Amino acid sequence: MFNLTPTVRLLLFINVGIYLLQTQLGPQVSLFGALYPIGSIHFQLWQFLTYMFLHGSWGHILSNMFGLISFGPLLEQRWGGERFLTFWLICGLGAGVLYSSVKYYELHQMNEARIEFKQHPTGVGLADFFENYYPDATGYETVASALQRNPNDQGLISSANETLQAVYTESLNSPNAGMLGASGALFGILFAFGYLFPNTELMLLFFPFPIKAKYFVTLYALYELYAGIHRTPGDNVAHFAHLGGLLIGFIVLKFWERGRSQFY
Repeated sequence: MFNLTPTVRLLLFINVGIYLLQTQLGPQVSLFGALYPIGSIHFQLWQFLTYMFLHGSWGHILSNMFGLISFGPLLEQRWGGERFLTFWLICGLGAGVLYSSVKYYELHQMNEARIEFKQHPTGVGLADFFENYYPDATGYETVASALQRNPNDQGLISSANETLQAVYTESLNSPNAGMLGASGALFGILFAFGYLFPNTELMLLFFPFPIKAKYFVTLYALYELYAGIHRTPGDNVAHFAHLGGLLIGFIVLKFWERGRSQFY
């Protein structure tokens, strides 16, 4: 039985309530509150806050809220509600900022590759674009081969440029371009739990034996780093937002430790 503390309970109710609102109002809520890439026509500053209270599915919100009620109460008991809420919000905001920075860089690289192809259109360049930035795509191989055989075919070149522009625009502005979820804040909580209660043994569904919190957090962080660098086709998880939550959690804890007498 979970011993829910007041702030954890409040965050739980808010997140579930907003998700129920999402299910009733549809994609308009996500369009308003999801964190869109900087430069998108849908980007707004308030999204750095609102994105962490929105979720994409029941599985998404259940996993995040399970983490909150599993690790949050002990931290709130140690810090108090105000400091716990401050930590949660800072980690979520920081994760959003770091994720947006990485996403901005990725989209900038994609646009540079698009411009490079437009200036020097080749079949190899077209294939490289899709392999690097849109590996889920199919059918481009045929067009790339045709362009390689007929490098001066203006119809092929024009069609390829339109396709690359559409891919870039979709990556920037499509409904799926917005990031949702409390995962960044939750990963800050996971780090804080592992940092403050390192030898607490956890029994997890996907581990057949107990594991100490410090090892669990370390392994999870390494996995997120690997998954973020070596993206697989179809992987829409914001791994760098998770790592951002961990990093911001570390920075906040070290800052609070400077005033150790007021740490908790």
